Amino acid sequence: MAHIDFGVDETQFPGINGPLKFRPETAGPLNELAEILLRAPHSLPPGERELIAAYVSGLNECTFCCDSHSAFAAEQLDDGLALVKEVRKDPDSAPIPDKLRALLKIAAAVQESGRKVTRLLVDEARAEGATDVEIHDTVLIAAAFSMYNRYVDGLATITPEDPSAYKEAARRIVRHGYVTPVNDAATP
Repeated sequence: MAHIDFGVDETQFPGINGPLKFRPETAGPLNELAEILLRAPHSLPPGERELIAAYVSGLNECTFCCDSHSAFAAEQLDDGLALVKEVRKDPDSAPIPDKLRALLKIAAAVQESGRKVTRLLVDEARAEGATDVEIHDTVLIAAAFSMYNRYVDGLATITPEDPSAYKEAARRIVRHGYVTPVNDAATP
């Protein structure tokens, strides 16, 4: 049970969904940020951006966000959940492009502390073809998801244990996005 009463059935609105329902005036900007960072037109595919969010959420030990965004990434990546699991376990050995590997190193540094992002990490990402926008957005995804993770865990929201809950949410997010009103939960 969450630390506060969100006024909704937490089993129907798990994780971040309860707090978003509780404070719709903050839900709008939070969902819009997720939409821009993870789905808007970009040189990094949405699946790779979701993978960055899942990776950072895993580093932060936020089960709900890690499982959600792992499912969202898997739904949009050719190699699906198997690849997501490989990246979360060891991005250095995962079969991903070197540019994405370099961006994940930046994301991991941000997760620890923004000051851990060094010129060397940025130069390595650029050497692998990362643009300034990709570097910027990687830092912002990692920072935003560190916030989302703390939001979810700081309120002790419930986390579904059934993987099918995340798979259905993934289909909904891929189909409708984070800001399109739908009758059911819209998880960032």
